[in-house]
Amino acid sequence: MRFMMLVKANKDSEAGVLPTAEELAVMGAYNEELAKAGVLLGLDGLRASSLGARVRFDGEKRTVTDGPFAETKELLAGYWLIQVKSKEEAVEWAKRIPFDGGAEVEVRQVFEAADFPADVFTPEEAAREETIREGLGANPANPR
Repeated sequence: MRFMMLVKANKDSEAGVLPTAEELAVMGAYNEELAKAGVLLGLDGLRASSLGARVRFDGEKRTVTDGPFAETKELLAGYWLIQVKSKEEAVEWAKRIPFDGGAEVEVRQVFEAADFPADVFTPEEAAREETIREGLGANPANPR
């Protein structure tokens, strides 16, 4: 089962405040722990919403709103993508993130092909998605 551990933004992340060298070292050790355990699939921090945009969909109409966005509690500052056996295991990993007061991480399960009915996620769709996923590692724009 894949889970995303979504880091909620706070006033510092929205102000573009970067972590200290000590904070980076502690987080790096946690990231290494995830990797050594074989559960880490991906991770990244996100820049402040002031550098982003939102696209709203209404039928054929697309409305773009540039950041920043007012409600910090609704924003994300980063994520980990992990593969574990259960939600409980994902929560245990999330509880070990070396954050202190005020931080919040949301743990959400990622949809898998098996979650969809066969008439929706056909073998052709599954093959197409697999081809796309295999190509991600070969993409020079994707450093992972």
